[in-house]
Amino acid sequence: MIKEEVFELEQKYIAHTYVRPPFVLEGGSHSTVYDTEGNAYLDMVAGIAVNALGYGDPEIVQTIQRQSALLIHVSNLYHTAPHVRLARKLCETSFADKVFFCNSGAEANEGALKFARKWARVNFGEGKTSVMAFTGAFHGRLFGSLALTPREKYQAPFRPLMPGVRFAEFNNLEDAREKAGDDLCAIFVEPIQGEGGIHPAAPEFLRGLREIADQHNALLVFDEVQCGLGRTGYLWAHQGYGVEPDIMTVAKPIAGGLPMGAVLMTDRVASVIEPGDHGSTFAGGPLVSSVAEVVVGRISDPMFLAVVRKKGKFLENLLRDMQKSSSHVVDVRGKGLMWGIELDFEAKKVVEAGYERGLLTVNAGPNVLRLVPPLIVSEEELNRAVEIIYDIIENI
Repeated sequence: MIKEEVFELEQKYIAHTYVRPPFVLEGGSHSTVYDTEGNAYLDMVAGIAVNALGYGDPEIVQTIQRQSALLIHVSNLYHTAPHVRLARKLCETSFADKVFFCNSGAEANEGALKFARKWARVNFGEGKTSVMAFTGAFHGRLFGSLALTPREKYQAPFRPLMPGVRFAEFNNLEDAREKAGDDLCAIFVEPIQGEGGIHPAAPEFLRGLREIADQHNALLVFDEVQCGLGRTGYLWAHQGYGVEPDIMTVAKPIAGGLPMGAVLMTDRVASVIEPGDHGSTFAGGPLVSSVAEVVVGRISDPMFLAVVRKKGKFLENLLRDMQKSSSHVVDVRGKGLMWGIELDFEAKKVVEAGYERGLLTVNAGPNVLRLVPPLIVSEEELNRAVEIIYDIIENI
């Protein structure tokens, strides 16, 4: 199908919720994708931090082929082995005792909200339903998760949203303390804010939130949908901080590009959840769980994570050198292979110019260029990407 036909059919049949670039992708290998006209693009987006193992990974392809010939879907009415093995692996490599599977990051945060409210109700009675979130946060676009995402553009058309949410300033522990109270059931926070501009939490901030949650008998929820599963060079981003949550939400990279989310929780949270409290027809199906087993197994290998940390330091050095050389680079922030380049002009100009240079990037807010490449990206590819970005910035 030629690209003009795709554009025409999309305009006619697809709801207009995205603005897409003027090409049609049809293939990929390692850290590169290809369009229908044979153009190659070095990918620093990875499907928005999803394709951690890149494109065309042989083990993922073989797993899909093998499992699809057995069972793709039977629903959660029945036992299957893959989701049980995956849950065991997730618990063994984290703080968690139990897992609830779903289909996306927003769904994971919706589930975490429900579990937190029920936990508070069972243990402390009525009225303990408030949730604290933070400026710059992004937790999803469903009604509960959207209520935790303080963006006027996102929220305004859909109000009224879920009530009971209060916002404190990110990385401002005193503000969080002032806005806490015994009516809190949960504190939601991203250890590294993604859509909000790539802002890492300060270690003392996360430690302080743990103390606030304990003081007010609330649950601490880490949203690691974007920053989790190896992205920072640690399997889970919070492991680099030495602070453990009561609940963690994950999604994006967990199933190699297939839709999956998960809510990881301690036994004290899981103990209040009963059959019928929550559910999902598609969640944790045998196909997607089989692929997730491969992804989690590969990324949780200490040698794999050590290489991600090494490449992350290599990328950090490139970006800091670029910052020193360019008056247009206001700041660079990040960890591992999750970085933001704050510019003194709109980042979309670099994104659009990159298409002509065979480079895919994405913004994180108006003035921040986001780099979240496949975790298997090479240092040579990282160097090439930064060279292109620097050239675009200086000549734009």
